[in-house]
Formats: sequence, structure tokens, C-alpha cells
Amino acid sequence: MGRSEELSDFQRGTVVGCHLCKKSVREISALLNLPRSTVSSVILKWKRGGITTALPRSGRPHKLKEEDRQVLEQIAVEKCLPSVDALTSEFQSASGADVSSRTVRRELHEMGFRGRVSTYNKPAGREKAEKKQAAASQDEAQVDVSRLDLRVGRIITAQQLPETDSLYMVKVDVGEASPRTVVSEQVKFVPVDQMQNRMVVLLCNLKPAKMTGVVSQAMVMCASSPDRVEILDPPSGAAPGDRVTFQGFPGEPDKQLNPKKKVWEQVQSDLHTDSQCVATYKGAAFEVVGKGVCKAQTMSNSEIK
Repeated sequence: MGRSEELSDFQRGTVVGCHLCKKSVREISALLNLPRSTVSSVILKWKRGGITTALPRSGRPHKLKEEDRQVLEQIAVEKCLPSVDALTSEFQSASGADVSSRTVRRELHEMGFRGRVSTYNKPAGREKAEKKQAAASQDEAQVDVSRLDLRVGRIITAQQLPETDSLYMVKVDVGEASPRTVVSEQVKFVPVDQMQNRMVVLLCNLKPAKMTGVVSQAMVMCASSPDRVEILDPPSGAAPGDRVTFQGFPGEPDKQLNPKKKVWEQVQSDLHTDSQCVATYKGAAFEVVGKGVCKAQTMSNSEIK
């Protein structure tokens, strides 16, 4: 029987009772479905001292209570004591808990403290935990259009992908060291000559995705309906790399949108052109500060994607 399967006092008493009724170890084992070694051990303890209850085990003490763990963590961070023994003594005085330095060391290790006790005010484990918490906070940040990295771009070249009837592969200057490769679905709606040297609005922080063997690094923003698509036009005077922003939504874009968080999908449902064909998010225009707003050519009150 394993350590986790300790006999109850009732079971121990039953073993002794069977022994007093002249049952053999083999018979008791078969009757109670217990290992012979366990039966023998219970009978031996009873013979030596009349004991039928389980004796307390030696070994690791129980973990600290949560309130004591908080006290220990505070002392470790604030006191910068020279050793575990010194920290244990301080903790015992503060909490009244009777624990060994070994237990204290184990508890600190489980909290994420590493290295020398005197450096516990800046433990490596804690720094990692703080970074992880910061990343989680960004993921849980408010979802709105400010998390999209929308920029003005200029299409340098455009060509239809071989063996497709709807996809262009375009190279777009967005003010970076090299142009981005983008796969876009405008072949059925925009002639290739109208794609060349065209100014566009580009969503730049989607996770790159492979489409028909080509890695697409952004998305061309368009007004869209089931039978029509119009590429959004930036304002006159906008230059590649100019940010598209929204009044009332001042946050900074994510470095890259996490597909699992569905940020783009949540924001996209509120992107539309208004009655004047101006691209908007919840009524706030796609704006290049100091230069104007982004618009579709003719499609008003339409979805943007």
C-alpha cells in the first residue's frame, strides 16, 4: 500500500480484531483486501504498545499558510538579509510560525526567488514574472482601432498571381527600408494598370500569412460589398509611412496582432464608410493628421475590410 493510502483507525482496529479471533496474516489479508506487509505491521505495533492509530509521519512540514507566505515575501523583498538563516529568524519573529530555514528556502523558491538572499529585492524569477504579466496586460488591453497599425503606402508594382483569378501580388512602400509584399484580392474589381503607383491605406501589424505560396505582410484596406470593392484613398499630400489615426482613440498599435485574441475581427465590425464615403471607426474618420481623411471613391455606408 502506498504512502497516500494510509489505513483508517477503523481498519487498523479490524485487523487487530481479526488477529484476536485467531485469524492468520494470510487470512486477514485476503478478508480485508490488504497487503500482508500492512497487516503484519499493524499487528506488530499493537503487540508492542497496544497502538491501533496511525503515528504522525516525519518528513517535510506542511506549507505555510497564505498569510504567512505574504509576510515571508515582504521580508525577503524589503529586508535584503544576508542569509536564509537570518531571513528565517526575522520571519519567525514577525509571524510566530515555527519553521526551519529549509522550509523557508523551499517556499521562497516556489515564489520565484532565486540566487543570493541579499539580492531578493530584485530576483530574476520576479523580473520574468513581471514581464509575463506586462505581456498579458497588453493582450487584455481595451480592444479598439488604436491597436491597428494603419499606414499610408504606395504600390510600386502589381501583378496577378499565376494560376489564380482573383489575387494580385503587390510591392508596397510604407516608409520602411524595403517594400512589403502584399497579396490582395482586387483582380476582379480593379484593373492592374490602376494598381500601379497607387496610394493606399495598409494594415501593417497582422501576422504574416502565406497565400498561394507567397507570404503576405500586410492588408490593403477597401470599402467592400458582395459585388463591389473600392480601395481606400489616403488624403492628397499623404506620404508612405504616414500614420492613420482616429480622434478619441489615442492608444498605440500592437507590434503584431495576436490572432488568438481576435482583435482585428472585433474592430473590423465597426469599420464603415459614412454617407460622404469617408472611412470611419465608430464615427471617427480615418485621418492623416494635418493632411485630411481617407475615403472611398463612390461607396458610401459600406463595410471596410
